[in-house]
Amino acid sequence: MKNKTRITGIILLGIILFFMDLCLGSVHIPFKESISILTGNGATKSTWEYIILNFRLPKALMAIVVGMALPVCGLLMQTLFRNPLAGPYVLGLSSGSSLMVALVIMGSSFLPSFLIPIFTSSYGLVIASSLGSFVVLLAIMLTAQKVKNTMSILVIGLMFSNFTASMITILSYFSTADQLQKFTFWSMGNLGSVAWHNLWLILVIVASLLLVTLSLLKNLDALLLGENYARSMGVPYQKTQNYSIIITSILTGTITAFVGPIAFIGLAIPHMARIIFQGSQHLYLFTTTLLTGICVMLFCDIVSQGFEVAIPINAVTSLVGAPIIIWLLIKKRNY
Repeated sequence: MKNKTRITGIILLGIILFFMDLCLGSVHIPFKESISILTGNGATKSTWEYIILNFRLPKALMAIVVGMALPVCGLLMQTLFRNPLAGPYVLGLSSGSSLMVALVIMGSSFLPSFLIPIFTSSYGLVIASSLGSFVVLLAIMLTAQKVKNTMSILVIGLMFSNFTASMITILSYFSTADQLQKFTFWSMGNLGSVAWHNLWLILVIVASLLLVTLSLLKNLDALLLGENYARSMGVPYQKTQNYSIIITSILTGTITAFVGPIAFIGLAIPHMARIIFQGSQHLYLFTTTLLTGICVMLFCDIVSQGFEVAIPINAVTSLVGAPIIIWLLIKKRNY
Protein backbone atom coordinates (compact mmCIF):
# COMPACT_ATOMS: atom_id res chain seq x y z
CA MET A 1 0.00 0.00 0.00
CA LYS A 2 2.85 2.37 0.86
CA ASN A 3 4.54 1.85 -2.50
CA LYS A 4 1.23 2.25 -4.38
CA THR A 5 0.81 5.60 -2.65
CA ARG A 6 4.35 6.56 -3.62
CA ILE A 7 3.75 5.58 -7.26
CA THR A 8 0.53 7.62 -7.34
CA GLY A 9 2.41 10.53 -5.79
CA ILE A 10 5.23 10.42 -8.33
CA ILE A 11 2.72 10.27 -11.22
CA LEU A 12 1.06 13.42 -9.87
CA LEU A 13 4.50 14.98 -9.40
CA GLY A 14 5.34 14.21 -13.03
CA ILE A 15 2.14 15.92 -14.22
CA ILE A 16 2.89 18.99 -12.08
CA LEU A 17 6.49 19.16 -13.32
CA PHE A 18 5.30 18.86 -16.93
CA PHE A 19 3.09 21.93 -16.63
CA MET A 20 5.77 23.78 -14.66
CA ASP A 21 8.16 23.07 -17.52
CA LEU A 22 5.69 24.72 -19.90
CA CYS A 23 5.02 27.74 -17.70
CA LEU A 24 8.36 28.60 -16.13
CA GLY A 25 11.41 30.08 -17.79
CA SER A 26 12.87 33.41 -18.82
CA VAL A 27 9.34 34.22 -20.05
CA HIS A 28 6.69 33.31 -17.45
CA ILE A 29 3.44 32.02 -18.97
CA PRO A 30 0.35 31.71 -16.70
CA PHE A 31 -0.97 28.19 -16.10
CA LYS A 32 -4.43 29.02 -17.51
CA GLU A 33 -2.83 30.34 -20.69
CA SER A 34 -0.81 27.13 -21.04
CA ILE A 35 -3.96 25.01 -20.72
CA SER A 36 -5.75 27.22 -23.24
CA ILE A 37 -2.89 26.80 -25.72
CA LEU A 38 -2.75 23.02 -25.28
CA THR A 39 -6.51 22.68 -25.82
CA GLY A 40 -6.28 24.70 -29.04
CA ASN A 41 -8.03 27.85 -27.76
CA GLY A 42 -5.00 30.10 -28.26
CA ALA A 43 -3.59 32.64 -25.83
CA THR A 44 -3.96 36.33 -25.10
CA LYS A 45 -0.43 36.83 -26.45
CA SER A 46 0.65 35.19 -29.68
CA THR A 47 4.25 35.02 -28.45
CA TRP A 48 3.18 32.74 -25.57
CA GLU A 49 1.52 30.37 -28.00
CA TYR A 50 4.63 30.33 -30.19
CA ILE A 51 6.95 29.69 -27.22
CA ILE A 52 4.92 26.75 -25.92
CA LEU A 53 4.04 25.04 -29.21
CA ASN A 54 7.38 25.48 -30.93
CA PHE A 55 9.85 25.35 -28.06
CA ARG A 56 8.69 24.32 -24.59
CA LEU A 57 6.19 21.57 -25.45
CA PRO A 58 8.53 19.56 -27.74
CA LYS A 59 11.37 20.12 -25.25
CA ALA A 60 9.24 18.87 -22.33
CA LEU A 61 8.15 15.82 -24.35
CA MET A 62 11.77 15.16 -25.25
CA ALA A 63 12.67 15.35 -21.55
CA ILE A 64 10.01 12.69 -20.88
CA VAL A 65 11.37 10.46 -23.65
CA VAL A 66 14.94 10.78 -22.37
CA GLY A 67 13.71 10.18 -18.81
CA MET A 68 12.13 6.91 -19.95
CA ALA A 69 14.77 5.59 -22.34
CA LEU A 70 18.12 6.12 -20.61
CA PRO A 71 17.10 4.90 -17.10
CA VAL A 72 15.64 1.70 -18.57
CA CYS A 73 18.92 1.18 -20.45
CA GLY A 74 20.75 1.64 -17.16
CA LEU A 75 18.47 -0.89 -15.45
CA LEU A 76 19.13 -3.46 -18.20
CA MET A 77 22.90 -2.99 -18.06
CA GLN A 78 23.11 -3.08 -14.26
CA THR A 79 21.16 -6.35 -14.19
CA LEU A 80 22.99 -7.95 -17.12
CA PHE A 81 26.47 -7.12 -15.82
CA ARG A 82 25.47 -7.27 -12.14
CA ASN A 83 27.42 -4.05 -11.72
CA PRO A 84 25.97 -0.94 -9.98
CA LEU A 85 28.24 1.32 -12.07
CA ALA A 86 26.93 0.05 -15.40
CA GLY A 87 24.84 2.50 -17.41
CA PRO A 88 23.56 3.05 -20.95
CA TYR A 89 26.96 4.35 -22.08
CA VAL A 90 28.98 1.47 -20.62
CA LEU A 91 29.15 -0.32 -23.99
CA GLY A 92 30.91 2.63 -25.60
CA LEU A 93 27.94 3.63 -27.77
CA SER A 94 28.02 7.32 -26.88
CA SER A 95 31.77 7.27 -27.42
CA GLY A 96 31.24 5.94 -30.93
CA SER A 97 28.68 8.67 -31.55
CA SER A 98 30.99 11.33 -30.13
CA LEU A 99 33.90 10.16 -32.27
CA MET A 100 31.90 10.34 -35.49
CA VAL A 101 30.49 13.76 -34.59
CA ALA A 102 34.00 14.96 -33.69
CA LEU A 103 35.26 13.62 -37.02
CA VAL A 104 32.56 15.55 -38.90
CA ILE A 105 33.07 18.78 -36.95
CA MET A 106 36.82 18.77 -36.35
CA GLY A 107 38.23 16.32 -38.89
CA SER A 108 36.15 16.75 -42.03
CA SER A 109 39.36 16.87 -44.10
CA PHE A 110 39.85 13.16 -43.31
CA LEU A 111 36.44 12.21 -44.73
CA PRO A 112 36.02 10.96 -48.33
CA SER A 113 34.74 13.75 -50.60
CA PHE A 114 31.50 11.91 -51.48
CA LEU A 115 30.51 11.79 -47.78
CA ILE A 116 31.03 15.49 -47.07
CA PRO A 117 27.67 16.66 -48.57
CA ILE A 118 25.86 14.08 -46.40
CA PHE A 119 27.56 15.09 -43.16
CA THR A 120 27.30 18.83 -43.84
CA SER A 121 23.50 18.64 -44.35
CA SER A 122 20.99 19.67 -41.69
CA TYR A 123 20.91 16.05 -40.48
CA GLY A 124 24.67 15.63 -40.72
CA LEU A 125 25.36 15.36 -36.98
CA VAL A 126 22.39 13.04 -36.45
CA ILE A 127 23.60 10.74 -39.25
CA ALA A 128 27.17 10.82 -37.92
CA SER A 129 26.08 10.07 -34.35
CA SER A 130 23.79 7.23 -35.46
CA LEU A 131 26.51 5.74 -37.65
CA GLY A 132 29.06 5.88 -34.83
CA SER A 133 26.79 4.12 -32.33
CA PHE A 134 25.77 1.55 -34.98
CA VAL A 135 29.41 0.63 -35.73
CA VAL A 136 30.09 0.14 -32.01
CA LEU A 137 26.86 -1.91 -31.73
CA LEU A 138 28.08 -4.26 -34.47
CA ALA A 139 31.44 -4.60 -32.75
CA ILE A 140 29.78 -5.34 -29.40
CA MET A 141 27.41 -7.91 -30.91
CA LEU A 142 30.30 -9.70 -32.65
CA THR A 143 32.17 -9.66 -29.35
CA ALA A 144 29.15 -11.05 -27.49
CA GLN A 145 29.11 -14.04 -29.87
CA LYS A 146 32.80 -14.78 -29.24
CA VAL A 147 33.05 -13.97 -25.52
CA LYS A 148 30.91 -15.88 -23.04
CA ASN A 149 31.76 -13.79 -19.98
CA THR A 150 29.58 -10.69 -19.61
CA MET A 151 32.31 -8.92 -17.63
CA SER A 152 34.60 -9.25 -20.65
CA ILE A 153 31.98 -7.47 -22.76
CA LEU A 154 31.86 -4.71 -20.13
CA VAL A 155 35.65 -4.29 -20.20
CA ILE A 156 35.69 -4.24 -24.02
CA GLY A 157 33.03 -1.52 -23.97
CA LEU A 158 35.19 0.54 -21.61
CA MET A 159 38.18 0.02 -23.94
CA PHE A 160 36.09 1.34 -26.84
CA SER A 161 35.35 4.41 -24.73
CA ASN A 162 39.02 4.98 -23.92
CA PHE A 163 40.07 4.51 -27.55
CA THR A 164 37.48 6.95 -28.91
CA ALA A 165 38.28 9.47 -26.15
CA SER A 166 41.93 9.42 -27.25
CA MET A 167 40.94 9.96 -30.90
CA ILE A 168 38.69 12.88 -29.91
CA THR A 169 41.55 14.40 -27.90
CA ILE A 170 43.82 14.22 -30.96
CA LEU A 171 41.17 15.82 -33.19
CA SER A 172 40.55 18.53 -30.57
CA TYR A 173 44.27 19.34 -30.41
CA PHE A 174 44.41 20.09 -34.15
CA SER A 175 40.99 21.78 -34.44
CA THR A 176 40.19 25.48 -34.62
CA ALA A 177 38.48 27.38 -31.82
CA ASP A 178 35.18 27.46 -33.74
CA GLN A 179 35.26 23.72 -34.38
CA LEU A 180 36.10 22.95 -30.78
CA GLN A 181 33.31 25.22 -29.56
CA LYS A 182 30.74 23.55 -31.85
CA PHE A 183 31.70 20.07 -30.64
CA THR A 184 31.65 21.22 -27.01
CA PHE A 185 28.12 22.61 -27.43
CA TRP A 186 26.96 19.30 -28.94
CA SER A 187 28.51 17.31 -26.07
CA MET A 188 26.65 19.46 -23.51
CA GLY A 189 23.29 18.10 -24.67
CA ASN A 190 20.29 20.05 -25.93
CA LEU A 191 16.69 18.94 -25.50
CA GLY A 192 15.37 21.91 -27.46
CA SER A 193 17.00 21.02 -30.78
CA VAL A 194 14.45 18.36 -31.81
CA ALA A 195 11.79 19.30 -34.37
CA TRP A 196 8.25 17.94 -34.14
CA HIS A 197 8.61 15.43 -37.02
CA ASN A 198 11.80 14.04 -35.43
CA LEU A 199 10.12 13.87 -32.03
CA TRP A 200 7.36 11.59 -33.33
CA LEU A 201 9.98 9.29 -34.88
CA ILE A 202 11.88 9.12 -31.56
CA LEU A 203 8.63 8.44 -29.66
CA VAL A 204 7.79 5.49 -31.93
CA ILE A 205 11.29 3.99 -31.58
CA VAL A 206 11.40 4.41 -27.79
CA ALA A 207 7.82 3.14 -27.22
CA SER A 208 8.41 0.07 -29.41
CA LEU A 209 11.63 -0.89 -27.63
CA LEU A 210 10.13 -0.33 -24.17
CA LEU A 211 7.34 -2.77 -25.12
CA VAL A 212 9.97 -5.32 -26.18
CA THR A 213 11.75 -4.76 -22.85
CA LEU A 214 8.59 -5.86 -21.02
CA SER A 215 9.03 -9.35 -22.48
CA LEU A 216 12.50 -9.61 -20.88
CA LEU A 217 11.57 -8.67 -17.32
CA LYS A 218 10.94 -12.20 -16.00
CA ASN A 219 14.27 -13.35 -17.43
CA LEU A 220 16.00 -10.40 -15.79
CA ASP A 221 14.53 -11.41 -12.41
CA ALA A 222 16.34 -14.75 -12.74
CA LEU A 223 19.60 -13.02 -13.71
CA LEU A 224 19.66 -11.28 -10.32
CA LEU A 225 20.78 -14.58 -8.80
CA GLY A 226 23.51 -15.14 -11.37
CA GLU A 227 24.02 -16.51 -14.85
CA ASN A 228 24.25 -20.18 -13.77
CA TYR A 229 21.01 -19.95 -11.77
CA ALA A 230 19.23 -18.31 -14.73
CA ARG A 231 20.36 -21.09 -17.07
CA SER A 232 19.25 -23.76 -14.58
CA MET A 233 15.80 -22.12 -14.52
CA GLY A 234 15.56 -22.48 -18.30
CA VAL A 235 16.13 -18.80 -19.06
CA PRO A 236 17.49 -18.29 -22.63
CA TYR A 237 20.52 -16.41 -21.37
CA GLN A 238 22.16 -15.67 -24.73
CA LYS A 239 18.90 -14.37 -26.18
CA THR A 240 18.27 -12.19 -23.11
CA GLN A 241 21.82 -10.82 -23.29
CA ASN A 242 21.58 -10.03 -27.01
CA TYR A 243 18.15 -8.40 -26.69
CA SER A 244 19.31 -6.31 -23.73
CA ILE A 245 22.38 -5.10 -25.63
CA ILE A 246 20.42 -4.35 -28.82
CA ILE A 247 17.66 -2.46 -26.95
CA THR A 248 20.21 -0.44 -24.98
CA SER A 249 22.22 0.29 -28.10
CA ILE A 250 19.31 1.51 -30.20
CA LEU A 251 17.75 3.58 -27.41
CA THR A 252 21.07 5.15 -26.42
CA GLY A 253 22.11 5.74 -30.03
CA THR A 254 18.78 7.37 -30.89
CA ILE A 255 18.82 9.70 -27.87
CA THR A 256 22.48 10.63 -28.35
CA ALA A 257 21.98 11.27 -32.04
CA PHE A 258 19.27 13.86 -31.52
CA VAL A 259 20.08 15.51 -28.18
CA GLY A 260 23.70 14.62 -27.51
CA PRO A 261 25.07 12.54 -24.62
CA ILE A 262 23.03 13.07 -21.44
CA ALA A 263 25.02 12.38 -18.26
CA PHE A 264 23.93 10.88 -14.93
CA ILE A 265 20.35 9.91 -15.81
CA GLY A 266 20.91 6.38 -17.08
CA LEU A 267 23.35 5.45 -14.32
CA ALA A 268 21.69 6.94 -11.27
CA ILE A 269 17.91 6.77 -11.82
CA PRO A 270 17.64 2.95 -11.37
CA HIS A 271 19.43 3.30 -8.02
CA MET A 272 17.17 6.18 -7.05
CA ALA A 273 14.08 4.11 -7.91
CA ARG A 274 15.35 1.15 -5.85
CA ILE A 275 16.07 3.34 -2.84
CA ILE A 276 12.77 5.24 -2.92
CA PHE A 277 10.44 2.35 -3.75
CA GLN A 278 12.41 -0.57 -2.27
CA GLY A 279 11.57 -3.35 -4.70
CA SER A 280 13.61 -5.88 -6.68
CA GLN A 281 11.07 -7.42 -9.09
CA HIS A 282 11.85 -6.08 -12.55
CA LEU A 283 8.27 -5.34 -13.59
CA TYR A 284 8.02 -3.11 -10.54
CA LEU A 285 11.53 -1.67 -11.04
CA PHE A 286 10.77 -1.00 -14.72
CA THR A 287 7.69 1.04 -13.81
CA THR A 288 9.27 3.00 -10.98
CA THR A 289 12.44 3.66 -13.00
CA LEU A 290 10.35 5.10 -15.85
CA LEU A 291 8.36 7.36 -13.55
CA THR A 292 11.40 8.53 -11.56
CA GLY A 293 13.35 9.23 -14.75
CA ILE A 294 10.53 11.34 -16.18
CA CYS A 295 10.26 13.45 -13.00
CA VAL A 296 14.01 13.99 -12.69
CA MET A 297 14.44 14.96 -16.35
CA LEU A 298 11.51 17.39 -16.22
CA PHE A 299 12.91 18.93 -13.03
CA CYS A 300 16.36 19.28 -14.62
CA ASP A 301 14.82 20.90 -17.69
CA ILE A 302 12.95 23.39 -15.47
CA VAL A 303 16.20 24.28 -13.72
CA SER A 304 18.11 24.60 -17.00
CA GLN A 305 15.65 27.14 -18.43
CA GLY A 306 15.15 29.02 -15.18
CA PHE A 307 17.80 31.60 -16.04
CA GLU A 308 17.91 34.46 -18.52
CA VAL A 309 20.12 32.24 -20.69
CA ALA A 310 19.38 28.49 -20.66
CA ILE A 311 22.26 26.47 -19.25
CA PRO A 312 23.27 23.06 -20.73
CA ILE A 313 21.11 20.16 -19.63
CA ASN A 314 24.18 17.98 -19.00
CA ALA A 315 25.44 20.38 -16.36
CA VAL A 316 22.07 20.36 -14.62
CA THR A 317 21.57 16.58 -14.62
CA SER A 318 24.87 16.02 -12.82
CA LEU A 319 24.68 19.11 -10.61
CA VAL A 320 21.17 18.32 -9.40
CA GLY A 321 21.31 14.53 -9.48
CA ALA A 322 24.60 13.66 -7.82
CA PRO A 323 23.80 15.32 -4.45
CA ILE A 324 20.36 13.67 -4.43
CA ILE A 325 21.90 10.22 -4.89
CA ILE A 326 24.55 10.87 -2.22
CA TRP A 327 21.84 12.01 0.21
CA LEU A 328 19.63 8.99 -0.50
CA LEU A 329 22.55 6.57 -0.09
CA ILE A 330 23.47 8.12 3.27
CA LYS A 331 19.85 8.03 4.41
CA LYS A 332 19.34 4.41 3.32
CA ARG A 333 22.50 2.89 4.73
CA ASN A 334 21.33 -0.64 4.13
CA TYR A 335 21.08 -0.14 0.37
